[in-house]
Amino acid sequence: MRWLFALIVMLACAGGARAAESVDLALVLVTDVSRSVHDGEFELMKEGYASAFNDPDVLKAIKGGATGRIAVSYVEFAGSSEVRTVVKWMVISDAASARAFTKKLQAAPRSFWGRTSISAGMELAMRNLAAAGFEAQRQVIDVCGDGTNNAGRDVSVVRDEAIAAGITVNGLAIINERPMSWSLAHTQPEGGLDNWYRDNVTGGPGSFVMVIRDFQSFGEAMRKKLLSEIAALEPPARL
Repeated sequence: MRWLFALIVMLACAGGARAAESVDLALVLVTDVSRSVHDGEFELMKEGYASAFNDPDVLKAIKGGATGRIAVSYVEFAGSSEVRTVVKWMVISDAASARAFTKKLQAAPRSFWGRTSISAGMELAMRNLAAAGFEAQRQVIDVCGDGTNNAGRDVSVVRDEAIAAGITVNGLAIINERPMSWSLAHTQPEGGLDNWYRDNVTGGPGSFVMVIRDFQSFGEAMRKKLLSEIAALEPPARL
């Protein structure tokens, strides 16, 4: 009878297994909360995320996909040991699920104020994607920040690892036109932050960098960025 019991257990386990949920896009938002981003700018970013995800055109683009839904998680980073998944994977398919996601994002306190390890943020995003459990047509890491990588691993090496895993990395470079003297080389590297992002952060099929020159423009930039990422279209380079 032992063989019969084992067969029953095996069939029960097989019957309980579920296929991975299909989504058009698995997107990790990787956001800079280092010390060059003051609290007012941090709040503008969170408000910008909320306005972008609740925008009617963005919701229309989500519904227009093959499955009509995307999966999103939200990561904050500062120094190499200061990185956290603030909002775990949530599926957005309509206005209600978009509000639920942005409500969680807005309610969360700021995680850190340290140095800037874009590489650590990207590494956590890659782990999130690997463990997501979604059947996604595309995987994207969306990095937003106002400075170069100055802690942790070489960010270009991590970028190359992401590309090798089939992940596209996009960037939103926020140009700080009134940097503190101590942060000038960090926030305004030679050749410009946007070009530094292109050379070191972004890559993969259809990757791009968008540029804004103040945090007030973050919401509109993110709206256009999401529309491009959801529909896999070429975005405007600047706002």
